[in-house]
Amino acid sequence: MKLLVLGSAAGGGFPQWNCNCRNCSGVRAGTVRARPRTQSSIAVSGRDPQSWVLVNASPDIRAQLEANAALQPARGARDTALKAIVLVDAQIDHTTGLFTLRESGRAWPLYCTDRVNSDLTEGNPIFNVLSFYCGVERRRIDAGGEPFRIDAADGVAWRTLPVASKPPPFSPGRAAPAPGDNVALVLTDDTSGRSVLYAPGLGEIDDTVWQAMQAVDCVLVDGTFWTDDEMVGVGVSSKRARDIGHLPQSGPGGMLEWLDRLPASTRKVLIHVNNTNPILDEDSPERAALTERGIEVAFDGMEIVP
Repeated sequence: MKLLVLGSAAGGGFPQWNCNCRNCSGVRAGTVRARPRTQSSIAVSGRDPQSWVLVNASPDIRAQLEANAALQPARGARDTALKAIVLVDAQIDHTTGLFTLRESGRAWPLYCTDRVNSDLTEGNPIFNVLSFYCGVERRRIDAGGEPFRIDAADGVAWRTLPVASKPPPFSPGRAAPAPGDNVALVLTDDTSGRSVLYAPGLGEIDDTVWQAMQAVDCVLVDGTFWTDDEMVGVGVSSKRARDIGHLPQSGPGGMLEWLDRLPASTRKVLIHVNNTNPILDEDSPERAALTERGIEVAFDGMEIVP
């Protein structure tokens, strides 16, 4: 099993097109040592290195596919190594790339929960629009942890975990979040037994998620904000991290406290990093604090083989 990080930033990417925060302006000017990043997405392969499952379809999907030769084996006039798609939620930055993939020669096998399916047929009817193009063959996944398989990733066992987060603003269920709005994925290699937890959005860590984090070999988890009031302090929003369903890294009960409690052998990686987060600056004290703790920051093109 191999995981390929296609995009490691939160919505808007890094630098964000209209943002002049210290990070964004600094990386443009060359005064901040940081890597530009596209919006969050990964791809997963099993025994066949030319067969991949896309997890979340970022608005940056075209650039991500161009940047990763493994996803374009060029076996014919029209070709791709992507064989199926999994959505962990219905957020804009995880779904609008589906429009770019409309030129597929076949309907996409697409795995999502009932709540996500509802959001993408009612609140933001992407699936309805795609029916006029390649279409999707929706495959139901259970939000409560029922294992499932995807033929395109032979040798990989998949399992969902419901996580605390909010559905998108357009969701009919925005005011009443429910299991299935957002799920984490536990991926296990059939041969080695090694496993990864992928959770780009986490509003809190409950007993179920914590048990899963302790059981896997690698956690690839929400790294959106450093502080709860990060965007307020930068002056770009009045919303706090927890208001929009993200657990900040620092502070009491923050992500760092949880990661520090994991076994020393667990690989710890932060993904879905917002453009305002100081950990993007490789010379920042916040980045140094992560390095001291053995915590990595995902980057576009990063490969994870647990």
